[in-house]
Amino acid sequence: MHPILHQIHPVLPVQNVLEALSFYVNKLGFKIAFADDSKTPSYAGVIRDHIEIHLRTHDAKEWELTVERPMLRIVAQNIDYLFQEYNFKNVFPKDTKVKITEWGTREFAFYDPYKNGLTFYENHLTRRN
Repeated sequence: MHPILHQIHPVLPVQNVLEALSFYVNKLGFKIAFADDSKTPSYAGVIRDHIEIHLRTHDAKEWELTVERPMLRIVAQNIDYLFQEYNFKNVFPKDTKVKITEWGTREFAFYDPYKNGLTFYENHLTRRN
């Protein structure tokens, strides 16, 4: 039998899981998939369509350090509509735009409240050989 990989569930560091859940649910349109505690969760997951992201509390001292946070690249369809949805909800800075990249995608990117990067993109060009 050949092993098959199905999905990836990245775990993003956050200072407060409840606040992070609020952002991902109310601003980004995800639903809560699970939480380890209903009142004060330290680990939870959110899901939208086929994307599941886990959120985990990290010690406040970690946030004093200058470290790079994760950057997720999420494949999407109808990127302009998604951009409009998030723009309407004031999810990202006003100068955020959908851009066409040199590698053939249309994408936009921003940070969640804990500086985890989120890039939503769709293929724009078909590669030619």
